[in-house]
Amino acid sequence: MFDDDVNALCQWRQTLTTARHRGLLWLSGPTEVVRARAEALLEALALTEILWVGSPVSGAIQTPVEHLMMKKARTRLGTEQGAVVFDAVNGFDPDAFGALAGTVRAGGLLILLTPEHWGAVPDPDYARLADHPVEWPSLTSRYLARLARLLGRDAGVARWADDKPLMLPAAGRTALAAPVAVEDADCLSPDQARAVAAITRLRRRRPLVLTADRGRGKSAALGIGAARRLVQGDTRILITAPRLASVAPVFERLAELLPDGVLKNQRFVWQGREVCFVAPDQLAAHLDHWGGDGSVLLVDEAAALPAALLHEALEHFPRVVFATTVHGYEGSGRGFALRFRARLDRHTPQWKAMRLEAPVRWAAEDPLEQSVTRLLALAVDAPVDDDAQGSPYHHRLDRDMLAHDEPRLEALFALLVQAHYRTSPADLRTLLDGPNIGIETLESAPIAGEGRLLAVAVTVDEGGFDEQLSERIARGERRPRGHLMAQSLALHGGVVETAIHRLRRIMRLAVLPGCQHQGLGRQLVERVIDGARNDDVSLLGASFGAEPGLMAFWQRCGLACVRLGLHPETSTGEYPVMMSRPLDERGTALQDLLSEALREQLPGLLAFELSHLSPAVVAQTLLDQAVIAPGSPQSAQAQLERLALGQAPWVPSRRALAWRVHQALRERPESDFPPELITLCGMLWQGRSMAWLAHREGLTGSAQAMDWVRWQARVLLEARP
Repeated sequence: MFDDDVNALCQWRQTLTTARHRGLLWLSGPTEVVRARAEALLEALALTEILWVGSPVSGAIQTPVEHLMMKKARTRLGTEQGAVVFDAVNGFDPDAFGALAGTVRAGGLLILLTPEHWGAVPDPDYARLADHPVEWPSLTSRYLARLARLLGRDAGVARWADDKPLMLPAAGRTALAAPVAVEDADCLSPDQARAVAAITRLRRRRPLVLTADRGRGKSAALGIGAARRLVQGDTRILITAPRLASVAPVFERLAELLPDGVLKNQRFVWQGREVCFVAPDQLAAHLDHWGGDGSVLLVDEAAALPAALLHEALEHFPRVVFATTVHGYEGSGRGFALRFRARLDRHTPQWKAMRLEAPVRWAAEDPLEQSVTRLLALAVDAPVDDDAQGSPYHHRLDRDMLAHDEPRLEALFALLVQAHYRTSPADLRTLLDGPNIGIETLESAPIAGEGRLLAVAVTVDEGGFDEQLSERIARGERRPRGHLMAQSLALHGGVVETAIHRLRRIMRLAVLPGCQHQGLGRQLVERVIDGARNDDVSLLGASFGAEPGLMAFWQRCGLACVRLGLHPETSTGEYPVMMSRPLDERGTALQDLLSEALREQLPGLLAFELSHLSPAVVAQTLLDQAVIAPGSPQSAQAQLERLALGQAPWVPSRRALAWRVHQALRERPESDFPPELITLCGMLWQGRSMAWLAHREGLTGSAQAMDWVRWQARVLLEARP
């Protein structure tokens, strides 16, 4: 019987090879049985270049197999395998699965190994979700059960359970569709040819944003374009990516097109001209040296790099390509495009966007791609072109029901992906099975109706530690898993009570793009607050990358800044900020302690650790602080007049000017601060120099800078009610 099944699998694989497709084979059953069957199949199917991910293979197999730990999956990006065995018997990592599925070449197989009754209980990989004091075996396994359901229904998946016969997909097409004519002989699709032409014709201050799903030849297009630019006369082209392996296709195409070139030490040299790989940290350290007139930069997998680095690259390189995967495993290309688009619109309004649609590494309608896309919810799209009609309905979703409502789950996850800079496949598992997670929505109809999702908030409950553990957290002696905000405010804010009381943090908040600026975000926050009060929660919190517009939104929702992080976030390049709002008397007392702690720390932080923080963020933070009390308002007013109308020097006038600037900030309830006030915040609270002021305002030197300060002081005097 085994031989008959193997013959059937061989025929199925031949069908895939003929069609330039890839397949997913799901083996389930007792651990030893499943692994032994997989090893036997690898030899019987004559598969080559096999990668086994997870538990090591036994020594009995004769076929050469490379073993890889699941946590090392991303090191294989940019490579290709004839087969990947994904051993999920002892744990399924969604991010690793998504990353490695894209490395299987046409005609190859992804073989998934799972235990019998997969999804009935969580697996050991759930330990990463188990926030204190939860133990991972006690978590739900909705996510795994959903995967098992989808695999069982997927007509494109081959399934072989231990106690059941082999089930193969229905016969599909066995012949390739007629190839599409490509005028460029070096390219494999018209999409790729258009991308290469755009790279070759890059113009100053007109960056190209290149997006594609995996297997579309994006990196190869960078390589072809780089080769042609060398031929055209570029002396040096820099390329950066999260890791060197990501850009292996770039250097492969360079070597094919310019065979007399030499590849050595991450550099391809041809006739004295070169393409050099530069790691992101090296690029950040040498922007001034490598940038400037004539420089060209190619950025691959841009969504996985810090936003701050992308912004700096945009400033320093006149010709730059940002390429990224749309439905990524390291970051959402869609979220990247939406967040980065505003920066491009401001600084390089003539930028160009291009999307590669046609696959080149395998044929269209690839079964493996379709299956993985459904399993990981990678390609779901949120509508963007409609307005909310009527009063929306508020829902607190039941996750048991949500896990079985695939359309609603896909719409919800799509909205979260679209609204946030970086979302990975593992976030869907957290959404369904993370402890203390709540999901609340605004929709255009009752839950039983055919309404549309308008907004979603994902919350997590934190804190509630006993006094002894809370004290040890505040002393830095304990760091229980999870509870990001409660622990941070206890440790870094020095307010131990934050760990004792219950806090509900809004992890994600997203509004349908076509429905934004209609008050739906604030309305949903108020509904979250109502529920938190009913659940005896003392404090509502939010933690995010400090950006003035986001801070202003949360301030309008009644939250105030209680902590600024000391180091920028890797994903966005923004400094983290924590904001909170009290929900009861205990929360009010706690908020007072947190605000006082920040007020005491803020002058020193802005002068030292946060001296490079954006002055616009400083202005937004100051909005939450009590107005500076001068020694005497009359004395401060007199000194301000001496500065504005006379020739009083800068140093003795700083406190008086800071007093008036702070007043002016708080006099603008919409938080739409004039750029002059933001500049003064940098001078007064961060110790920015007159040289910095001159550069920022386009002045010629310190004398003009001081004149500018006097003029702004005069404006503030005249504006005082």
